[in-house]
Amino acid sequence: MSAFRLALKRVLLTLPVLWVVVSVVFLLIHIVPGDPIAQMLGEGATASDLDALRHQYGFDQPLWQQYAHYWRGVAHADFGQSLRLHDSVLHLIGERYPYTLALTVAAMILGAGLAIPAGVASARRKDAWTDRLLGVGSLVGLSFPNFALGPVLIVFFSIALGWFPVSGAGSGAGSFLLHLVLPAVTLGLGLAAILTRMVRTAMLEELGQDYIRTARAKGLSENAVVYRHALRNALNPVLTVLGLQFGSLLAGAIVTETIFGWPGIGRLTLSAISNRDYALVQGCILAIGLTYVAVNLLTDAVYALADPRMRR
Repeated sequence: MSAFRLALKRVLLTLPVLWVVVSVVFLLIHIVPGDPIAQMLGEGATASDLDALRHQYGFDQPLWQQYAHYWRGVAHADFGQSLRLHDSVLHLIGERYPYTLALTVAAMILGAGLAIPAGVASARRKDAWTDRLLGVGSLVGLSFPNFALGPVLIVFFSIALGWFPVSGAGSGAGSFLLHLVLPAVTLGLGLAAILTRMVRTAMLEELGQDYIRTARAKGLSENAVVYRHALRNALNPVLTVLGLQFGSLLAGAIVTETIFGWPGIGRLTLSAISNRDYALVQGCILAIGLTYVAVNLLTDAVYALADPRMRR
């Protein structure tokens, strides 16, 4: 099967998943008690005003008609208008999405950058004090949730030391990177803890293989054996986990963006849910789902490049 056909097959298999996710969100947000029109107009609105605005947004139609109308709009790249912000959903997502993508990518780079050297060092010094120390550090990272770690970092590095800003995204490249540090650390440390244990386990398995003993017998240096041979094969399962963890980082970004006032799509989703902004919630969930699908496809491609057996 050609690479194009394989990619097309994977895309077609993920389309039903996206449809189910968005459909469930659509039904749940409409079933939950509450009237977004009454919430938007306030207590002083008259019945005629409420009815007129419901008709304007199509909320007086049966649920199945609203559902069909929504998917007709999606087919034409029209995600509707935000009830609260009075702007197109596509424009609002386009403004916020780059911030969430930058935060997630920075957290992944930080997590992988910490985990790979730590996992390799832990495997090379199995049962030594370095291995035990890194194991304890990984356990602490796994046990510390984002909503607890974020405020601690703010108190220590922003308020006490004044090294980093408390919230926002800044203006300009330098200010943006400075504002990005603490949210990325908050989101990336948990990933680093997971990947460190995975890299250690994979490295221990690879270092016990026959081809490693053969490489050492040929007189290769230990660094060449570890990094050129063992690490390359050990990274294959790590790449898969990175792709899967991307979705977890997007979910964790909602909490992290709220803590640091980061203007991303996660914070926008939370605000839309609290305001029962139907179109905006559905658009945000669809954008996150499409991102997750795209990252999984990219992970498969990278995995095939890293492992010749997958290409065959």
